[in-house]
Amino acid sequence: MALDPKLLEILACPEDRGPLLYFPDEDMLYNPRLKRRYAITDDIPIMLIDEATTVDDAEAARLTAKAEAEGIKPTFDPDVDPGAPAAG
Repeated sequence: MALDPKLLEILACPEDRGPLLYFPDEDMLYNPRLKRRYAITDDIPIMLIDEATTVDDAEAARLTAKAEAEGIKPTFDPDVDPGAPAAG
């Protein structure tokens, strides 16, 4: 089962508070800035810094290429203020 889209809109890395890339087929969220992977177990993201794993350069390149090839977008846009009124 995939994570709820509303949950994905608010998920951020607990360490740098930046957006994550969601790979549903690998049951994980990935922070490309810190090269950190957060597991998803039983549809629950494990967002603990101590539980994250750091990936090597080859794995980071694979995940980045996969995200680009599959159109995987970050969980949110860090340049958009969530409290700001919508443009319209």
